[in-house]
Amino acid sequence: MMKVRYAAWMLIGLNAVAAAAPTEADYAAEVRRVRAQLGEGFTVIESRPFVVAGDEAAARVRARAERTVQWAVRHLKDSYFEKDPEHIITIYLFCNAASYRKHVKELFGDEPDTPYGYYSPSRRALVMNIATGGGTLVHEMVHPFMAANFPKCPAWFNEGLASLYEQSAERDGRIVGLTNWRLHGLQKTIRAGELGSFRDLAATDDHGFYKMDRGSNYAQARYLCYWLQEHGKLHTFYHQFVAAAADDPSGYKTLVKVVEADNFAGFEKQWQRWVLTLRFGGM
Repeated sequence: MMKVRYAAWMLIGLNAVAAAAPTEADYAAEVRRVRAQLGEGFTVIESRPFVVAGDEAAARVRARAERTVQWAVRHLKDSYFEKDPEHIITIYLFCNAASYRKHVKELFGDEPDTPYGYYSPSRRALVMNIATGGGTLVHEMVHPFMAANFPKCPAWFNEGLASLYEQSAERDGRIVGLTNWRLHGLQKTIRAGELGSFRDLAATDDHGFYKMDRGSNYAQARYLCYWLQEHGKLHTFYHQFVAAAADDPSGYKTLVKVVEADNFAGFEKQWQRWVLTLRFGGM
């Protein structure tokens, strides 16, 4: 699971004072700071609204900045987000597990509790073991964009949308999520008759989402977003939810409206049957 410091993220998102967008000089200063921080063996480049630093070959770091970071930035902004994160965020791409753990300890004094990567709002950093692939990176990129554009977004949709893009591609010029490793556990929970309702999912607070049955919460939220995507309703849901959030902070009423089901309980059963038809990898 991705280690996001959620309490800090929510505090920053809700209480931040509006600030001027970072300037060219700000980006240059951040590149210099990160180069001095990391020393020899790292490539550090602008990839707005981020700075990207990595200890792979320079050409490889640049390719990741363009093919993953900038690709995701373009598509996330095209589909959802008007505003960039308020502050420059540095993406640290460590080449393997040993480098990841070594540098996280040296730079931040942390012992990461995930082998993949995490977002630290307080340090304005996305920290990745990039050997595990770019899916976690795209997932974590969603969070600072969400904080800038929809700071009161509840955890279920914040993580549902971010998790959707852990396995992603491009279709008709837009980013789309694909089935991924979370599917097997979700199908197992559905077959056991143990999955809660969408009303219950939408009602979770941070503690309920992250601490209580976390794996099922992530998977249910992700594959609800996947259904919305595959039925052409995900972008509509996001924009209507943002517009209605003052009256519908959980998003449940907006979800019912966007799904357009005569019987929402019946829709949930249909959704579960649909999930059971999905496949990932060798399943």
